[in-house]
Amino acid sequence: MISWQEFEKVNLRIGTIIKVDDFPEAKKPAYKLEIDFGEFGIKKSSAQITQLYKKEDLIGKQIIAVTNFPPKQVANFISECLVTGFITENGVVLATIDKKTKNGLKLL
Repeated sequence: MISWQEFEKVNLRIGTIIKVDDFPEAKKPAYKLEIDFGEFGIKKSSAQITQLYKKEDLIGKQIIAVTNFPPKQVANFISECLVTGFITENGVVLATIDKKTKNGLKLL
């Protein structure tokens, strides 16, 4: 169990994917993403979501990401946030929202 105060430290925010590139240098198949978090800026992330998502289908998709982890180097790329999802037998399913929402809003 964690406390409410511990949970509040995690910045889970809504962002819109604005750019997707292949990431051939990654050990596991992944994309390089650029995500718009509104007033919190544009952040980059790598995401192992190639099994279930085509690049063109990701543009404009709103996702939920952790935005307050320190930057992490993945191969030759610096990931600035963690895109969340659920690991299934068919690949990773992104954690998304069902209605268009302002970028940067924090999950409560």
